[in-house]
Amino acid sequence: MTLTMQLSRRSFLQGGLGALTLAITSKGLITTVWAAEAAAQKYGADSMPGGTVEDPLVFVSIAADGTVTIVAHRAEMGTGVRTSLPMVVADEMEARWDRVKVIQAQADEVRYGNQNVDGSRSVRHFLMPMRRVGAAARQMLEAAAAAQWSVPVAEVKAVQHEVLHQPSGRRLAYGELAADAARQPVPTGDALKLKDRSEFRYIGKDQVRLVDLEAIGKGQASYGMDMRLPGMVYAVVARPPVVGGKLRRFDSTKALAVPGVLKVVEIPPMQGAPAFQPLGGVAVVARNTWAARQGRDALEIEWDDGPNGNYDSAAYRQALESAARKSGKAIRNQGDVAQVWTKAPETDRLAAEYYVPHLAHASMEPPVATVQIKGNNAEVWTSIQNPVAARDAVAARLKLDPANVKVNVLLLGGGFGRKSKPDFVDEAAIVARAMPEGTPVKLVWTREDDIHHDYLHTVSVERLAAVLDKSGQVQSWLHRSAAPTIASLFSVGAKGQQMFESAMSAINMPYRIPNVRVETAEVEAHARIGWFRSVANIPHAFAAQCFIAELAQHAGKDPRDFALDLIGPARRIDPGTLADTWNYSESPERYPYDTGRLRGVIEAACKGAEWGRTLPKGHGLGLAFCYSFMSYTATVVEVAVDEKGEVRIVAVDMAMDCGPQINPERIRAQMEGGAIMGLSLALTGEITFEKGRVKQSNFHDYEVLRHNASPRVIRTHLVNDDHALPPGGVGEPPVPPVAPALCNAIFAATGKRIRNLPVRRVA
Repeated sequence: MTLTMQLSRRSFLQGGLGALTLAITSKGLITTVWAAEAAAQKYGADSMPGGTVEDPLVFVSIAADGTVTIVAHRAEMGTGVRTSLPMVVADEMEARWDRVKVIQAQADEVRYGNQNVDGSRSVRHFLMPMRRVGAAARQMLEAAAAAQWSVPVAEVKAVQHEVLHQPSGRRLAYGELAADAARQPVPTGDALKLKDRSEFRYIGKDQVRLVDLEAIGKGQASYGMDMRLPGMVYAVVARPPVVGGKLRRFDSTKALAVPGVLKVVEIPPMQGAPAFQPLGGVAVVARNTWAARQGRDALEIEWDDGPNGNYDSAAYRQALESAARKSGKAIRNQGDVAQVWTKAPETDRLAAEYYVPHLAHASMEPPVATVQIKGNNAEVWTSIQNPVAARDAVAARLKLDPANVKVNVLLLGGGFGRKSKPDFVDEAAIVARAMPEGTPVKLVWTREDDIHHDYLHTVSVERLAAVLDKSGQVQSWLHRSAAPTIASLFSVGAKGQQMFESAMSAINMPYRIPNVRVETAEVEAHARIGWFRSVANIPHAFAAQCFIAELAQHAGKDPRDFALDLIGPARRIDPGTLADTWNYSESPERYPYDTGRLRGVIEAACKGAEWGRTLPKGHGLGLAFCYSFMSYTATVVEVAVDEKGEVRIVAVDMAMDCGPQINPERIRAQMEGGAIMGLSLALTGEITFEKGRVKQSNFHDYEVLRHNASPRVIRTHLVNDDHALPPGGVGEPPVPPVAPALCNAIFAATGKRIRNLPVRRVA
């Protein structure tokens, strides 16, 4: 994830960071590049560690029996990337899918290119490189066949696992050509011929099912929790209950007396900014996880809570509200918002505040890692989104050459951004180092550990204020955001949201408003703030989309018609003119803000929901839309609210324009998952603190959406399958519009505005 921060000269002279680009490296550190000294701006995959690799000899191998093995270099956590990218390779190389085998790459960005599965970048960054890998492999097979037959290569053609000599009808199977093909030069540049879209067999179709589907369905797939090795021992950790807290003293006598407990190992305390460090504490090692947990419960520990021991989320909310009501640091400013507000009559002014609490990732599979150390080598088995970060963390901890650390990437039972942070892998390495050489140590987090010690999504208060003229046109827009920043992970004392956070549905709004001001408040973080599925788009879109619906009601207009009028006609906008210098690290020329595409998803979602139809009493439709991770999404939610205020989700219509649709089935699946996750966050998601401690512990008090509360109908509408466009992200964009669409639907059903999450029920 590449971040751009803009801090003042004063903050730099006081020890902060100036205007620079921050790249979070595989080691969880930050490298800095002064913008003024940058020779050339890099975008997309080129801006990421490892970049891209397009060598077919790295990604493809063919056995003598014709089996084509394709390497998946990106981790699978439910997005289908272990299927989609190999499928692209297979399509371009004319391989039969039933003769393709997919294997998972180990951590090695020099060999495979970037492997950090964050930011909805897998297809966005690797569609074209994987197409080129497949096309090169196809042409090398064709060249090998032409050489064997001593014919011009123009006379041969690869067709479904064979190369055909068209004049004579002779055929050679891929297995027969494999050895010779591997010795052919790799075609590049103009010599590389990609398929025409009309020739695709798999891309854009629904014919390829997940490569792991059968194994998952039969319980045979290998996740981090499934790892077993001979002689394995198990560890759990007692961590400081407060971020920044330290171990004062502990007594392990009773823990060591628990049958099966083998050892107690102290984990060094966190130093400085959290980054991806372990929090510290005491690990209990045992012959099984039950004994380890019983041993941990028997530890006698005294903690020093440190500087965050008084963190209380209710009091902090008041502090955020106070900050949001004061002038903040302007990050977008056009016209004169203050003057328009002052001169406008009170009847033309509208202001509102919105609150989103801390949220936990709560992935199905909690963090888990297995580490084995033998001499100067270490091997890791884990479910990780950023395998190179895990490799480098272990190498640094054990003082090994990274080349001597092997990271095996297993399936992830969910990630959502949590599992790109390898603190749990580092913990496992610390414990493995304390055990006899060669002992495999499996370090397990319980659900309670996961909830208590997560890298939480930020808490936020968003204040918006606008002035409408007599015709209902918005004349001014103020959006002030008060939320702790992700930058606090990497810089002690970092305050206020940074450019990369503000450029997620706050500053980059393309509305036809002459006076716009967006501000951030400099507030401190008291917990580990991490990225989370769709990141700052969640609070920003919640506030902005609810506020647009409020403005529509204030103007006496239909919310859909008001929104389309606010967006205006189709046009392509340079993000820089919206003060967005980040643009998800993509080229503003390649990825402008296209309001026509935004209008398209709004119209598709509303059409699917039959917007404007007569609804039963107590029912309502709500609309919200968002541009995030280079894709356009819109959601319409239908709710039914009974006399007791209980909310039932009747239906959800979701529209997405992600450009070329590579694997439509996976796009629809992620949209449906985004609907469920977005509703879960909106209705029940909330992490609270008292005395620095997270109050929630498991799914009984940090609820996820239950089956009986889920919508009975989710309709997905894929818009604009245009292969002339660069691909957008898919995993994260479905989430942000869901909560505001829900709250707008509740208003339509009841006349009551919801400005604070979670909803739970309508009072």
